[in-house]
Amino acid sequence: MAVVESILDIPVQDPAEEEFCWADLTWTKFRTSEREDDVALIPYERVDAFIIGECSNIECPTRFHIERVRKRSFGSLKEYKNDDYLEYRLYWCSFGPENYGEGGGILPSRRYRLNTRNRAARPQSMRGCKCHFVVKRLYARPSLALLVYNDNDRRHVNDSGFVCHGPLDRDAIGPGAKKIPYICNEIQQQTMSMIYLGIPEENVLEKHIEGIQRYCGSNAKVNSLASQYVHKLGMIIRRSSHELDLDDHASIQMWVERNRKSIFFYQDTSEADSFILGIQTEWQLQQMIRFGHRSLIAADSTFGIKRLKYPLSTLLVFDSRQHALPVAWVITRSFAKLDVSKWMKALFDRARSVEPGWKVSGFLIDDAAAEIDPIRDIFCCPVLFSLWRVRRSWLRNIVRKCSNIEVQREIFKRLGKIVYSIWGGVDTLAALEELAQDFVDQTAFMEYFKASWVPKIEMWLSTIRTLPLASQEASGAIEAYHVKLKAKLFDDSHLGALQRVDWLVHKLTTELHSSYWLDRYADESDSFQNVKEEYIASTSWHRALQIPDSAITLDDQEQLFAKVLSQKDSSLTRLVWNPGSEFAFCDCAWSIQGNLCKHVIKVNMLCANHQSYQPSMSFQSFKEILMNLWRKPMDDSVSLDLSVAWTHQMLDQLQKLVELTGSSDIGTVVKNLPLKWVSKKGRTNVGKRSPTLALPSSSKGMQTAAVRKKNRKRKRLSRLSYIPKLYSLYLQFLLFSLVPLCANMLGGTMNSSVLACNYAISGAGSSELNAKLASTPSVAYPVVHGHKLPVIRAQQAKVSESKESRGSEGRRAALLCLTATLFTAAVSNSSANAGVIEDYLEKSKANKALNDKKRLATSGANFARAYTVQFGSCKFPENFTGCQDLAKQKKVPFLSEDLELECEGKDKYKCGSNVFWKW
Repeated sequence: MAVVESILDIPVQDPAEEEFCWADLTWTKFRTSEREDDVALIPYERVDAFIIGECSNIECPTRFHIERVRKRSFGSLKEYKNDDYLEYRLYWCSFGPENYGEGGGILPSRRYRLNTRNRAARPQSMRGCKCHFVVKRLYARPSLALLVYNDNDRRHVNDSGFVCHGPLDRDAIGPGAKKIPYICNEIQQQTMSMIYLGIPEENVLEKHIEGIQRYCGSNAKVNSLASQYVHKLGMIIRRSSHELDLDDHASIQMWVERNRKSIFFYQDTSEADSFILGIQTEWQLQQMIRFGHRSLIAADSTFGIKRLKYPLSTLLVFDSRQHALPVAWVITRSFAKLDVSKWMKALFDRARSVEPGWKVSGFLIDDAAAEIDPIRDIFCCPVLFSLWRVRRSWLRNIVRKCSNIEVQREIFKRLGKIVYSIWGGVDTLAALEELAQDFVDQTAFMEYFKASWVPKIEMWLSTIRTLPLASQEASGAIEAYHVKLKAKLFDDSHLGALQRVDWLVHKLTTELHSSYWLDRYADESDSFQNVKEEYIASTSWHRALQIPDSAITLDDQEQLFAKVLSQKDSSLTRLVWNPGSEFAFCDCAWSIQGNLCKHVIKVNMLCANHQSYQPSMSFQSFKEILMNLWRKPMDDSVSLDLSVAWTHQMLDQLQKLVELTGSSDIGTVVKNLPLKWVSKKGRTNVGKRSPTLALPSSSKGMQTAAVRKKNRKRKRLSRLSYIPKLYSLYLQFLLFSLVPLCANMLGGTMNSSVLACNYAISGAGSSELNAKLASTPSVAYPVVHGHKLPVIRAQQAKVSESKESRGSEGRRAALLCLTATLFTAAVSNSSANAGVIEDYLEKSKANKALNDKKRLATSGANFARAYTVQFGSCKFPENFTGCQDLAKQKKVPFLSEDLELECEGKDKYKCGSNVFWKW
C-alpha cells in the first residue's frame, strides 16, 4: 500500500458500479504527525452509493448510522490545510457498541432508544461491532469526499476479534438461536466433522437429529430448529476463511488470541527467539493422556520443510487399534536444543497438570539429526528409531530416477544390505564405493544419493546402530499418518496458500482434526460403518492381516522373491523381491509410490517363522542390546548383577505384555496375578473410616468417653516428651563446642567453670536423657513449632516433682554457667586482644574502595532480585534452582557482578558464594 503525506498525492476514484464498497477502491496510507489511516478520494455525490455498498456485505449484512457530525461554514477558516473538513461524519455499524459477543464483556443495555433511522431492525442488535469509517467533505475541494478507514475497524468484529453478527456469527445461528435445544459438545463436534469431510447435508442433518433426540425426544419444532442450525453451521464453515488479516503474522496472532485453550506453547519471532507455535486441542490432550500413558509417543518431524513457510512436526500416539493418532502439532523452523526443550517441557507439564502420574514408556524418532537429550531429560524414557523415513526416501527416488525395474530392485536391495551390515563390522565407505561403481550408469540417482545422503550416511547408520529400532507395525502407522497429512495439505486448490501459517493452522484444526475425531468416534460408538471400515484399513499392517497365508508362495531355494495372490482379482499376482527384509520391493502401485505396502508386511510375517530368512532389523537391534548386557565381564560382579537385573526386568515386562495382548478375557490375567499381603492392622484399618461414636445415654457413659478422650490426648503428648530432652542435649552440645574457643581466648582460666557447668548439665539431665533416648524408637521425629511448646510444658508439669526439680536445677545451672562463661570471655577478650581491633581498622581502611564497591553492588543486586520477574532477567524454567545459581551459570544483570565482587580478593573456595560450586 502506497504511503503519502499530502492529500494532493491521492488520486480521485469513481467506480463504474452503481453501488460499490471498500473492496472496489484502491486505498492509500495517509500519514500525519499523529496517526496513519487508510484513505480514498471519491466524488462527494457518490458517498451514498458507497454506504449502500458497505451495508450490502454478504458475510456481514448491516446498516450504518451517523454517530457524530461536525460542520463548518464555507469561509470560516482563514488558514486551512488540505485535509481540513467542511463536513465531518462518523458512520458506525448498527450492531455496536454494546458487546454481546463471545469473549467480550456484557454491558447493560441502554434505557432509551437511539433516535436514528438506520438502527438494525431486530432486538439485541448492539453486539459490540467495531466497524466504522469517516467521511470528510474537504474544505479545500468541496466536490470531493475523503473516506477514512482504520486497519482494525474495517472488519465486523467485537473487541475480542470475533465476528459478532451475520451468517458467520457462531452465537446467533438462525432466527431462533436462543430456542435451539441442548446440543452437547459431542453432537456439535460430530456435526462439524461431517461437514468438514464433505458429507451431504441430508446425512449430516439425520445424524444431528438422532443425537438431539437422545436429550429432547422427538418433536417437530426441534427438528425444524435443528435443520436451521445445521444449515447455518454449514454456511459458517463454508464461508469461513483462514485469513483473519491480510498480513500473515497479524492473522496468526489474532488466531492465537482467540484459541488460547488449544495452544500449549507460543513464541513470537524476535531477534533472539524463533517462531514456535504448539497446537493441542482439549480432545487431543485427552487422547495423549489416554493412549500415551505407559505407552509410546512417536514423532513425524520436518514435514513440508521445502514447501511450507514453517515445517510441521507432529507428535503421535498409538490408539486401541495401534493406529497413529496426532495429539500435538508444532510449527517452527528451529530445531535447536533450547527451543525443543521449551515446547517439550510445556507439553509435558500440560499433561501432568491433568494427570499427575502420566508417564511415557518410549519415544520414537524418525530423524537422525533430532535432539535426543530433551526427550530423555523431560520425558525420562528410552528413545527408539524408526526406519520408515529412510526407506521411503530411498525407494521414492529410486523409482523416480531409475527407469528399469530390475535396476530399481537391485539398488534397493544393495542399500538394504548396507543398513543390515551395521552390526557385522562392514566398512560403510567401501560398500558405498562399490555401489557407485556397480551402478555408475544410473547417473541421476547416484548424483542425488551422493549429494543428499553420502555426507550424512554415517550419522544415520550410527543412530540406527546405537538406538533400538521400531517395528514395521509402528513404522507403517507413522507412514499412514504422513500420507494422509500430505493428501490433506498438498491439495492443488490450496497451493497458493502454502506460505501462510494461518492456512496451515486452519487446515490442521478443522479438516484433519475432524477427520481423526470422527474416526475414533465411529470406532468406539460402532456408528458410521463406512468411516469405521476405512479407519481400520488405513494402515498397511491391518490390510496385511486380511491376506491369508495360503495366498503367499515363498521361493525356498534361492529366496529371491515371493508371490502374493491378489484378493480382489485372483488372476493377479504381486512379486515381492528381497523377502524377509524391511527393504523388500513390491511391484504394486502403493509400493511404487515409496510406501510400505501390505504385501511386503505379509511376506515378512511369514519369513519371520522360517529359520532360513534373516530376522527383522528391529529384532536384530533388540538381540544386540541383550547381547551387550550379557557380554559384561564375569569378574565385574556388580555390572554383571546389574545386567541380569535389567534383562529379567525386560523379560518380565515382555511376558506380561504378551499375556495381556494375547488374552481374550481379562479375568484370566487378573486371576493369575500374585496376592500381595500386608500386616493385619494395615489390612483392617488402612483406608477404613473410624466408626461414629454413639451419644452416651447416661452421665456414667459421658464420663467414660471423657476419660477415653483424655487418655488419647495423654498418649499423643507422651510421644513428644523427647523434645525438651533434645533441647537439653542441644545446650550441652553448644557448651562443648564453645569450650575450645573459650579456653584459647582465656588461656586455660575456664577449666573450673566448664567442669562445673558440665557436671550440672550431665549430672542433672544427661542420665535421664540417655535413658529416654535409648527407649525411643528410631523414627523420623516431626517438627514441632513454637506454638506447641506450651503443650509440652503442660505435659512436663505432670512428671514427678523430684524429676522436675532435678531437670530445672540442671537447666538453670547450665544457663548460669553459659552466661558467666560468655561474659568472662568477652571481658578477657576486650582486654587481651585490643591490638586485634586496630589491625582490623587498618585493613578496612586499605580496602575501603573495594568495600564501598561491594556495598554498591550488593545494593544493586538486592534491587535486581526484587524485579527479576518484571525485567525478565531470571525467569522460569531457568530459575528452577534459584536466581543465585543462575547468576553463577550465565550473565544476570547486577547479580553476576555482585558475585564476582564478593569473591574478589579472597580465596576461591573460601568465598561464601562458592560453597556449593567447588565441584
